[in-house]
Amino acid sequence: MTGPGAAKTHGQGARGRNMTMVNDRVARPRGMVRALCLATWAGLMTSAVPFWPVNAQSIQSTQRFDTIDVRGNRRIEAETIRLYSGLEAGKAFSAEDLNLASRKIFATGLFSDVNVQPSGGTVVITVTENPTINRISFEGNDILDDDTLNTIINERPRRAYTRGGAEADAQLIIDAYRQSGRYGAEVKPVIIEQPDNRVDLVFEVFEGEVTEVESITFVGNKQISSRRLRRSIQTQEANLLSFLFTSDNYDPDRLELDKQMLRRYYLEHGFVDFTVLSAAAELSVDRTGFYVTFALDEGEQYTYGPATVSTQAAGLDPAEFEPLIQTTEGDTYNIRDVEKTIDEMTFLAGQKGYAFIQVRPQVVKDEVNHTISIDYQLVEGPKVYVERIDIRGNTSTLDRVIRRQFDVVEGDAFDSRAIERARQNISDLDFFSKEDVRVEPGSDDDRAVVVVDVEEKLTGSLSFGVGYSSSDGPIGSFVIAEDNFLGRGQQVSTQFVISGEYQSVAFDFFEPALLDRDLGAGFNVYYRQTDRTDESSYNETNIGFQPRMVFPLSESGDLEVRYRISQDEIDPIDRSGSQRTSEFIKAEEGTRLTSSIGYTYTWDERDDPVETRAGWLMKISQDFAGIGGDSYYVKNVASMKGFTSFLDGDLVLSAEVEGGALIGFDDDTTVTERFFLGGDTFRGFTYGGFGPRDRGTDFSGHGVDDALGGNFYAVTRLQASFPLGLPDDYGLYGGFFADIGTLWGLDSTSITSANGNQTRTVDDAPNLRAALGVSLFWDSTFGPLRFNLAYPVMSEKGDDKEYFRFTAGTRF
Repeated sequence: MTGPGAAKTHGQGARGRNMTMVNDRVARPRGMVRALCLATWAGLMTSAVPFWPVNAQSIQSTQRFDTIDVRGNRRIEAETIRLYSGLEAGKAFSAEDLNLASRKIFATGLFSDVNVQPSGGTVVITVTENPTINRISFEGNDILDDDTLNTIINERPRRAYTRGGAEADAQLIIDAYRQSGRYGAEVKPVIIEQPDNRVDLVFEVFEGEVTEVESITFVGNKQISSRRLRRSIQTQEANLLSFLFTSDNYDPDRLELDKQMLRRYYLEHGFVDFTVLSAAAELSVDRTGFYVTFALDEGEQYTYGPATVSTQAAGLDPAEFEPLIQTTEGDTYNIRDVEKTIDEMTFLAGQKGYAFIQVRPQVVKDEVNHTISIDYQLVEGPKVYVERIDIRGNTSTLDRVIRRQFDVVEGDAFDSRAIERARQNISDLDFFSKEDVRVEPGSDDDRAVVVVDVEEKLTGSLSFGVGYSSSDGPIGSFVIAEDNFLGRGQQVSTQFVISGEYQSVAFDFFEPALLDRDLGAGFNVYYRQTDRTDESSYNETNIGFQPRMVFPLSESGDLEVRYRISQDEIDPIDRSGSQRTSEFIKAEEGTRLTSSIGYTYTWDERDDPVETRAGWLMKISQDFAGIGGDSYYVKNVASMKGFTSFLDGDLVLSAEVEGGALIGFDDDTTVTERFFLGGDTFRGFTYGGFGPRDRGTDFSGHGVDDALGGNFYAVTRLQASFPLGLPDDYGLYGGFFADIGTLWGLDSTSITSANGNQTRTVDDAPNLRAALGVSLFWDSTFGPLRFNLAYPVMSEKGDDKEYFRFTAGTRF
């Protein structure tokens, strides 16, 4: 019953609306009535809680009520509702008190309708209870299973159903799908009524397709091409292989990271005034794709001016720090040079006992000549220590995996650059979707607390690759990998590869920080079958186990030490027709056990390991076989490759020198141990297309044409790559190359027949080969493609030449 003086709250879940009416029978001046109406209307517009004012005539000021009567309740006890209202029998209440009671009851979310009204000396509370949720189910979901969605929503069985709660949960599910890149997802909550005022809550899910980035556009870039900028950020455009990638799914957090990466990229190329004016993502009308646009202001490119060192710390000689300056006057400014200079100066100061020295680069920018002069000031910083390092949010990754990314520990002198390096190290782990490293005040003025907040992400992958090469034909791979095994930061993978020439299965395990030291350790187990009939007449089978350890020797150099034990089988195969297997290979038929130790030293000074434009890379390796087993040899390989660039990095030149020597002991070396050149290692010739070769007829008069490999090789490779002047969207650029080298040397160049009547001899002379050629590189939607057109300018009779070579492959 609703009458004058009733306080009533109507609600349809979260969408319930409240109406406030004033039924005042006391005559007032017209102006006062208008003012009251306006005030009432304003209250309705600003109040978030519905109410129905009690009639002012029924309760002029306050009135005593002896009884509070509750009606309409079925599950909820009357006394509980009285407690919700805040009203107590035997006390006096005003109209506002009853309105407030109505709000309180409705705010519990247990009722769809609340009516509070006075009736004589009784307050009557009439309620309509929300139904109880009997069960919750999901329909149409596939990408996110029921268990996952249950952890996302807040509603639960046996709780009161509210429309607002169901709609809020539907939005939570939509947000979860958006995080997985599905911005077209729709969720509709539906209720199915059951007996006893119960309902089944069903979330009908339309997952939609992954919302991809259809295009990435840069506006305002005049000095650096859009193609290079696209390759410098994480977000990528969708292509024909998009179903295999996640980098082309739209992610607003990734877009923020892209802005930082662009800023960094320009700072590494001399544009110190660069700014990202905006990064906008526009959703297509059909909600299937985003169009991302970066508006840029490049500014001017700067070069280095003079660089000096000054100090305010007694006992430090600036002259000792000047050789550590990594910048050269006239070179293009690169923030990495400055950072490396600061790191090396800070390290030297620490070695001299100055733990709190800070290197502050004072930059003088000449905006007329576009130069930057830097004075590296060595100043005594505040004596602040790291009190502790707090790590939060790592639900699966162990604390120690994150702690070992820091160069500082509790009690060390605080170093802001070390904290920034740790943040970058944590990001480089690629274990987390978000990471935040910040500094908070400690328990005292000279104490600082480092706080690390992370959000875990999936680090396992199930992937496959496809490719094609002129030598191997179609190639397929299937890889199961986990980069953070058991949260320990360990890498585990199983790989299956199959092609027209070989099949392999491999299992690899690697611990990057053995005993939490800067020491990596792991092992590899493999089985491989290789068809060598293209270059020789045999098949090769290898089964092996190889443990290894890796540790740094310097900032740019590391050493890998390994042991290998393998069973290597040579199975001679007569080719079709009259072609037979070389007597040299037949003599090596069978299985050998190889037990060897070896090492590889790598010194990497490249500016970027993927898109290298400057620097150099050196590798030296040796393997010693004969620690048991059937093979006895020393195998040496060394290479040096340098890079430089011109025309703002568009023209990249590289030169590489590589050589190897295999020295056998006791027995001759075998064809599986010797070196082969050709294909990608020496363009213009097929793999095994030149070098020592058994050609002619065997002891039975059949034809023979088998590559035997060589014990020694030396090769020089020169290459240039450059844009073709086509639109960046085409992804095409060209190149020139020149390869020159030789492959020679056998332990024995002759072999005698079993009856001793015949002898065969092969030529293993170090004759030079050389080839010139052009390349076309295409960053296609299928992945990177390379077309080589080569012409051998130095060759020998009988060499197998290769004028055209096409390689393609995508790894994901």
